[in-house]
Amino acid sequence: MTMFSYITLLAILTIIISTSAVRSCPPSDRAALLAFKAALHEPYLGIFNSWAGTDCCHNWYGVSCDMESKRVADINLRGESEDPIFQKAGRSGYMNGSISPSICKLKRLSSLTIADWKGISGPIPACITSLPFLRILDLIGNRISGQIPEDIGRLHRLAVLNVADNLLTSRIPRSLTNLSGLMHLDLRNNRIWGSLPRDFGRLRMLSRALLSRNYIGGTIPDSLSKIYRLADLDLSLNRLSGEIPASLGKMAVLATLNLDANKFSGEIPYSLFNSAIGNLNLSKNSFHGCLPDVFGPRSYFMVLDLSYNNFWGPIPKSLSQASFIGHLDLSHNRLCGKIPEGPPFDHLEASSFAYNACLCGKPLGSCR
Repeated sequence: MTMFSYITLLAILTIIISTSAVRSCPPSDRAALLAFKAALHEPYLGIFNSWAGTDCCHNWYGVSCDMESKRVADINLRGESEDPIFQKAGRSGYMNGSISPSICKLKRLSSLTIADWKGISGPIPACITSLPFLRILDLIGNRISGQIPEDIGRLHRLAVLNVADNLLTSRIPRSLTNLSGLMHLDLRNNRIWGSLPRDFGRLRMLSRALLSRNYIGGTIPDSLSKIYRLADLDLSLNRLSGEIPASLGKMAVLATLNLDANKFSGEIPYSLFNSAIGNLNLSKNSFHGCLPDVFGPRSYFMVLDLSYNNFWGPIPKSLSQASFIGHLDLSHNRLCGKIPEGPPFDHLEASSFAYNACLCGKPLGSCR
């Protein structure tokens, strides 16, 4: 072999080795994934069986890498899935163990989904806030406890934060409102307490805020109405009190407002009945007074639930002027008088009006 051929061969081998190295995930990412795996136990499906070999960017279940950097970018492990591995087993997933802090060594991670495994416990690693590219953090449906990291606001790229259906016991971190790009916030069914941050309205990109089934108290901050993209707000089954800000009824795209099972009181703002809201649940609170006679063509409700309050007086006749009312529940109040005739009343059942002071007329008994 001539010197030229030898040099040429070395050059070719160097290119091949370099190409192979680029196509494989870095050893540091592989080590971090294996440490993450070691802290978990999945006994039924064998989803970690594919986590073998040196290249974690190819054929490792639930792992994806960035095409340019070849670093691990996405971990997507769902315990409820239509993936063939679940269909073959004929069951949903179960996994216990905890989320290892080694996950924080994956510095290019943009999406972390460890959802619906039912048995994963322990805290959210505090170091999770050191991942500068993280856009999705989805840990729904486990038994994760402890706190939402206090400095969660460091994740400036975060668009989805879903930690619903866990055992978290913290306040809502003040730094949360620094997440200017957050679009989906789901904290449902935990043990979160304290009050909503007064500057909650800084989350200008938020479209869904789901915080039901917690121990959140205080009042609804006025700033919330500044979130012009907010379409779905669920604060039900908490300990909120005071009056509802009238400004909520002036939000351009707010379509669902669930405030049921709290301690709200006073009168309901008129603005809520002529707004973009189509699903309004204010049941099981302490609202009082006469129902406002302000319904009109802009009133369009798939659901309007005002049950279990302290409303008195007649049912507003203007309800018949609403464009549409699908489900109406006025039961368990102190309403009195004749139920108006015509739509929407002609398709409602007696249960919509039960347990009031002295309502009469169809679908209840006739008036004397």
